[in-house]
Amino acid sequence: MRYEAPRTVQQAVELLQAESGLSRVLAGGTDVLVQLRSGMAEPDLMVDIKRIDGMKSITAEDGGFRVGAAVSGAELGEHAGVTALWPGVVEAMELIGSTQVQGRATLAGNLCNASPAADSVPAMIAAEATVRIVGPGGTRDCPVAEVATAPGKTSLGKGELIASIFLPARPARSGDAYLRFIPRTEMDIAVVSAGVNLTLGSDGTCSAARVVLGAVAPTAVLVADAGAALVGSRLDAAALDGLAAACSAACRPIDDKRGTVAYRTKVAGVLAKRAALIAADRARGS
Repeated sequence: MRYEAPRTVQQAVELLQAESGLSRVLAGGTDVLVQLRSGMAEPDLMVDIKRIDGMKSITAEDGGFRVGAAVSGAELGEHAGVTALWPGVVEAMELIGSTQVQGRATLAGNLCNASPAADSVPAMIAAEATVRIVGPGGTRDCPVAEVATAPGKTSLGKGELIASIFLPARPARSGDAYLRFIPRTEMDIAVVSAGVNLTLGSDGTCSAARVVLGAVAPTAVLVADAGAALVGSRLDAAALDGLAAACSAACRPIDDKRGTVAYRTKVAGVLAKRAALIAADRARGS
């Protein structure tokens, strides 16, 4: 295996484009190094992007924040601006692994690993986050929702890499939240998860809502009917029941030792309801 640590994005792109064998991008390494040690992947080229300018930076932009691809979960959680604007995204990222893992793991890496149970992905999709992709054809912005295409697969082409993630501005009286269920108290992957982002009008009714489920399908699922069930309501019992029913209907989970189809389908609605109530409290300033 060849290891390279380019100083510019263009150098990284050229290295990835020129490699005829298997290549991997190294940001935090909490997924890719485990894959190497377990024999799941044997790359011919490893491109470490941490020395590239901007990859470790969080910068304010258009009322939101641009997060470099190599910013760790610990750094994200210590950023007062991001934590205040998108607490649901931050709390999702902070659920990944141990304290040691938090010092290395990144939003971009969690996204590109393309696990159906990735914690940060439902929260980012709920937030309408986008990624900035750089490749041989130039630079393009893409919704986070369009990156993972199947377990372990992404829409990134040869030579392309994620340079940053953009968490946008949001309207006043808005809030987000993320919840997951795991069999243990910590350091596990989601059996079911839910991210909710919503906005309340001046009269307290919900004017917009996005509900996203994780670990219940090959990729995270944006449940449009669940968001629609909240719009126009004050998050009363009927609206929340409608949200839960829509979430359960959208589930396409698997049976495995960590959870059955029936269990995951039921819990998805329960978690989404709880996350919606937390997001609404945050929108009210609670």
